[in-house]
Amino acid sequence: MSLSLEIDLLRSFAVIAEVKALSRAAERVGRTQSALSQQMKRLEAIVDQPLFQRTGRGVVLTHPGERLLIHAQRILRLHDEAMADLCGTGLSGSVRFGCPDDYAAVFLPPLLRQFSSQHPHALVEVVCGPTPRLVEHLDKRAVDLALISLPDDAQRHDMQRDDVIRREQLVWVGYPGMDASHFDPLPLALSDPDTLDHIAACEALQRAGRAYRIAYASSSLSGLTALVRSGQAFAVITQTAVAPDLCVLNGDPALPPLPAVGISLKFSRERPSLLTAAFAEHIRTALPLL
Repeated sequence: MSLSLEIDLLRSFAVIAEVKALSRAAERVGRTQSALSQQMKRLEAIVDQPLFQRTGRGVVLTHPGERLLIHAQRILRLHDEAMADLCGTGLSGSVRFGCPDDYAAVFLPPLLRQFSSQHPHALVEVVCGPTPRLVEHLDKRAVDLALISLPDDAQRHDMQRDDVIRREQLVWVGYPGMDASHFDPLPLALSDPDTLDHIAACEALQRAGRAYRIAYASSSLSGLTALVRSGQAFAVITQTAVAPDLCVLNGDPALPPLPAVGISLKFSRERPSLLTAAFAEHIRTALPLL
């Protein structure tokens, strides 16, 4: 007879791993400490591995325990999502989501529409801003998770750690009729100085020996596109975020080539809530297809 990982055992195991003490975990799951201990002995017998190591302050996971926790969290998330879906309730609660303006304009409507259909009682609070500002929000736990941009070299060499979901090309953007060769120095409308689009534009022009000046600055996509529509400056944004009335100028001999960026998800907590994890899984699945 084959053995299986029971949901109740995995749920108790995940709680112990979180609070790192059998006594506190027993209170959380509503069992006696001895009953919880028997559950863990049973789970260790099923996987034929020691899962915990006792210390003076409680318990810590062994290496097999850390590996099992990864699987347990995934199994529990899918189990709870399935139950919520089949019972017609979906997940409830709120999640604070950080997203750069250019990704929000293109990706957020379908992402939120699809997620809302699965979890109508869930509230997604969206905070828009450049990646460096979103990273600050994550550090302060002002958002639960955020889509962030990564340099192209990080995407190539660190894909597994940074969990790159999608790759986006940076492009030069101008208003119809603007000719970059007629401007010297080249007027730019760029986001914050520590953002990837700002850095990529300046570094590309410096390598090409092309004179430029920062004519306008805006940390929002709507601000940048408004400046481009004035016909007074060129901008650098991701290709999918280019509005239909603007022109992509990549390939223009007066403008140097630009790199791509990777899109990744980052959490503010090592162990996110069930709703946050479900929203992240939805983004990972849906974003590459948009």
